[in-house]
Amino acid sequence: MDYKEYIYDKFIFKVRSGIYYHKDGCWVEVEDNVATIGVSDFFQTLNGDIAGISLYDIGVNIVQDEPLGDIETMKISVELISPAGGKIIEHNKQVNDTPELINSDPYGEGWLLKAELKNFEADKLNLMDSGKYFDYMKARIDEEGKDLGKEQ
Repeated sequence: MDYKEYIYDKFIFKVRSGIYYHKDGCWVEVEDNVATIGVSDFFQTLNGDIAGISLYDIGVNIVQDEPLGDIETMKISVELISPAGGKIIEHNKQVNDTPELINSDPYGEGWLLKAELKNFEADKLNLMDSGKYFDYMKARIDEEGKDLGKEQ
């Protein structure tokens, strides 16, 4: 996997190339009209250690820009916003038993769910490629960086 990295203080943020990102922190990788969805490295770092995850059930239709579940961290509960619309067809069972995979490998073993896509060509218009997301993330880090690492 190819990554761009941005270093801020003691934090290293990675953005994986070849996938699309929603401004609220979820990424989507598409293969044969099936989306794999997870959270970005920036999202998991910003929110802290993941303690648990609750996703909508298999068979539920998800809509771009609307919730698909939530993540519990040591500090807060964070709503997950779907980067694309479709029907949930699989959950990553590993993250139920080992939610820390979301922190340690957000672009690999820490993926969240798979969905059969409805209209990704339209959804893609509202997403960022890795280059745009890297610039977006970098601007947010530079703006909010003073809050990183607090209470973690």
